[in-house]
Amino acid sequence: MNETKKYDIAVVGAGPAGALLCSLLSKNYSVIVFDRQGEGSDFEKPCGGLLSEAAQEAFAKLSINIPEEILTTPQIYSVRTLDVESGDERSYFKGYVNMDRNKFNAFMQGLIPQEVTFVKNCRVLNVERDTEGFKLSYKKGDGKHDIACRLLVGADGANSLVRRKLFPNHRIRSYTAIQQWFIDKNPAPFYSAIFDPVTSGACSWTIHKNGYFIFGGAFEHDSSRDRFEAQKKRLNDRFGIRFGEPVKTEACIVLRPRSSREVLCGENGCFLIGEAAGYISPSSFEGISFALYSANALANAANAVNELITLTPSPVLRAQAKERIMRDYVSGTAFLRRKIDARVVKGYFMFTPALRRVALKSGLMGLKKERKK
Repeated sequence: MNETKKYDIAVVGAGPAGALLCSLLSKNYSVIVFDRQGEGSDFEKPCGGLLSEAAQEAFAKLSINIPEEILTTPQIYSVRTLDVESGDERSYFKGYVNMDRNKFNAFMQGLIPQEVTFVKNCRVLNVERDTEGFKLSYKKGDGKHDIACRLLVGADGANSLVRRKLFPNHRIRSYTAIQQWFIDKNPAPFYSAIFDPVTSGACSWTIHKNGYFIFGGAFEHDSSRDRFEAQKKRLNDRFGIRFGEPVKTEACIVLRPRSSREVLCGENGCFLIGEAAGYISPSSFEGISFALYSANALANAANAVNELITLTPSPVLRAQAKERIMRDYVSGTAFLRRKIDARVVKGYFMFTPALRRVALKSGLMGLKKERKK
């Protein structure tokens, strides 16, 4: 019988949060990371693939340069805000970067050092606490495997297995995100933010990318697909947006915290980062900047006490080290929770129909289109 392999840290999920964390952790740690994607996997995260100004700033602060290879066309410098119910619309300047999300993920995973054990194209089945830390079981191919770790990190997104298994009573507001890709038949490319309270209490988006037209949105779980199709029809009737037959359809769970109190950083040696913790903008669903900052904060906290985790034989000192990591991680992400509360306030104005219509009609901060000569 094979002996269970032991690691200092196990990371579930190698998206932007998990990949960056692995790249920043001290080499004194033995680290293993798991991800659903990999060669032969048909899993793709439904995502519009836009890097917000906040995410660009996060990369700049971390001194990480994005390669040209992940960029797509066109690069669009305005967001077209559409109120489906009233028919109002307005364009605003936004410095997004249009990118290929799968190439971006591959770039981020390329930052993971060779010393880290990277298990791709696998499915984590279960996590549970034991006397020294945690046990984790996963499936890869036809085989089932088990490992043990002292620290566990959930970087596995909105529907986090780690959060569900170890914190089953935690609740955070969620939606079903649905996204479809079409052959682009619209005459002028644009990025849009769509508000339609008849079909969704959240927002939707359209993006043009490499000859495709992408439409997606976040919908209440009840009858989410019916709501999605109804909104498509309303967009066509009201604004003449053309869809056609979808090339592919994607869906996933997305979180939208009501306040920073719904964010969960973890407990007793288990840490949650990125959207697994609830770190995501409740107004725009932007999550990459939150993923980067939360991963960086946890890496800083863990690296400060790495010798107490990796070298000391004392369970008491290790417990104290875990407490210190959590304390420093919570402190290091306080600004993210303040940002979430600020976005909740911003969302109140965005998602309240009367206030949104006043803002659109006023043209405040809107773009004045210049005539072409």
